[in-house]
Amino acid sequence: MAAPPPAPAAAAAARAGGLVLWLHGSAETGEHSRGQIAPYFSAAPAVRLSFPTAPIACVGTRTDPTLAAPDSTGKQTHLRFYSVARSICGVAAAGDVVLNAWFGIPEVPITATTVRDEEGVLEAVEHVHKMLDKEVAAGTCPTDIFVCGLSQGGALAIASVLLYPKTLGGCVVFSGSVPLSKSFAVRVPPEARKTPVLWFHGMADGVVLFEAGHAGCAFLQELGMACEFKTYPTLGHSLVDEELQYFRRWIFDRLGVSQGTEDARPSSSSSNHEDLH
Repeated sequence: MAAPPPAPAAAAAARAGGLVLWLHGSAETGEHSRGQIAPYFSAAPAVRLSFPTAPIACVGTRTDPTLAAPDSTGKQTHLRFYSVARSICGVAAAGDVVLNAWFGIPEVPITATTVRDEEGVLEAVEHVHKMLDKEVAAGTCPTDIFVCGLSQGGALAIASVLLYPKTLGGCVVFSGSVPLSKSFAVRVPPEARKTPVLWFHGMADGVVLFEAGHAGCAFLQELGMACEFKTYPTLGHSLVDEELQYFRRWIFDRLGVSQGTEDARPSSSSSNHEDLH
């Protein structure tokens, strides 16, 4: 005789603790992000980590000669940006680049008025929602789930939280933007508006301009959402230890996890991670 399925309480107990779902930026991978983020949570086994990788996309690229930035040698190099992905697993056309991307990037730098690839964003949001639904069905309390991301991953994180029908533990955006027009305000569920948001943005960011981040936070506040906006005058489009230390404390505070030594340096070893698909 087959054993009965576990009681809901037992299933919930098996998923005790919090989950940080990290969404990487375009042209990166979940494994790359794991190396950056996981060490900050190595001393907190109650916090599980997941680093999914975006689908492979064939995207068109073009160079804008009016946008130049210094490379590592100080030379001026023109910025390239990605048009809307034409396929996920198709054949790349001449001049296309094959990379990991959640959705298309219409222009660089991204400004407060950039026209978004909303169709692609919504497809990516659906993918994230499936991961969240799977985690909740496994017994994790929605308020113990944190959706976080950098750059394009940060944009997807906030879009996913805005359109999710449950209140989550929080959303953390690093150097991102809201990739949806203000017309989507009517589609934000009341429960989603209760999810707290932490937003980091460098004022020297030349890829996602500071104005885009500031406008995104203002939009959230117009929706009645709590959005803490952390700014860094000299920071460009990158992650720094000061941000990640604050990020960790913010997560721990909401989960009631002991932080140990304040601002302890991250450990190089970490095993409290999982993959959601």
